[in-house]
Amino acid sequence: MDADDASWVEAFLSHLVNERRMSRHTVAAYRHDLASLASFCKRRGVSAWARLDHHLVRAFAAAEHAAGLAPRSVQRRLSAVRTFFNYLARETNSDRNPALDVRAPKPKKRLPMTLDADQMGRLLAFRVEDSISVRDKAIMELFYSSGLRLSELVGLNVRELDLADRTVRVLGKGGKTRIVPVGRYAVEALRKWLVERAQLLKRSKLEAQARALFLGPRGRRLAARAVQLRVALWARRQGIGIRLHPHMFRHSFATHLLESSGNLRGVQELLGHADIGTTQIYTHLDFQHLASVYDAAHPRARRRS
Repeated sequence: MDADDASWVEAFLSHLVNERRMSRHTVAAYRHDLASLASFCKRRGVSAWARLDHHLVRAFAAAEHAAGLAPRSVQRRLSAVRTFFNYLARETNSDRNPALDVRAPKPKKRLPMTLDADQMGRLLAFRVEDSISVRDKAIMELFYSSGLRLSELVGLNVRELDLADRTVRVLGKGGKTRIVPVGRYAVEALRKWLVERAQLLKRSKLEAQARALFLGPRGRRLAARAVQLRVALWARRQGIGIRLHPHMFRHSFATHLLESSGNLRGVQELLGHADIGTTQIYTHLDFQHLASVYDAAHPRARRRS
């Protein structure tokens, strides 16, 4: 790049600091991304930003990926280029942005982590000694029993739970409701919690206004962050050995159901997925389980000791 074009980068970075109030770490990332683009242009003999076109930006993204940059990092780099050219367009009264429709490679889908049935049994096999542990057990049993999202669980009201029918009405993504079954262990844990909940409300004098199913010590609706912390605490106490988060109950629920039933459509309905393609990730987990069984048991698959 010639001196005039190089000066545009410094002007852009100054704009990020002074006008957009971005942090120094973010600005440093933009500087690094645009330096990579400038190096690419130098190798290609491109001496001015005006000569950079759609095909060259696509070639830049491909070269970065081929050099080992992860798809998400390529996406960040392209985002920096798009933002820079938007700035140039504003300053030079132009509508040209060669990075507009260039996409990064799709990242590989990560398979969700799950607990196996033995780990789940060990996690949930703790003795309840006070109202908080009673509540926590009810939360985790319901997570595993019904495959709820964290937001769905903390949003539950008492009236949406029908223990006689063993069901719970859940408000899911997009405002869609679904009714899912509640297992025997979860029903038992929830009944104990409802007794403790009534006592808690009486002590906190909030009985008339409390609708939430799960409450904190002061009688108010339990926050999502509190649930995350309690789940992680019980995982440590029970010696699970992994960093447990609430969504792993949902992943485990779906995986164990699919392993037992093979009914993908049924699991989709229970999870509240609009697209069965979202549910299909659990078929990969199921295959991994089958593959490990094969590797351990088949005479032609077992490794020699």
